[in-house]
Amino acid sequence: MTDNQTSNMTQREILLFAIASELAERDRLTIHIAAHATADDVMLAIGDACPELVQWLPSCRLAINQVFSRPDDTIPENAELALIPPVSGG
Repeated sequence: MTDNQTSNMTQREILLFAIASELAERDRLTIHIAAHATADDVMLAIGDACPELVQWLPSCRLAINQVFSRPDDTIPENAELALIPPVSGG
């Protein structure tokens, strides 16, 4: 990775819930993404950082500031990010 690519990267924390936190064995995950990353980029970075979550990612949603994101949504600089797994209830 070049210095320019490194300086364009940012470290972000992802909140994990339910099965995601169980599989990752923690309630937060740190990832590295580009400064202008999209929600799709975040999902890929989550899979890279925690391979145990890869099989669940297609069923999960990324929340940006407590709102479900679309794949092409850009991640704001200080946004709260959370991985929301499928939920069932009755």
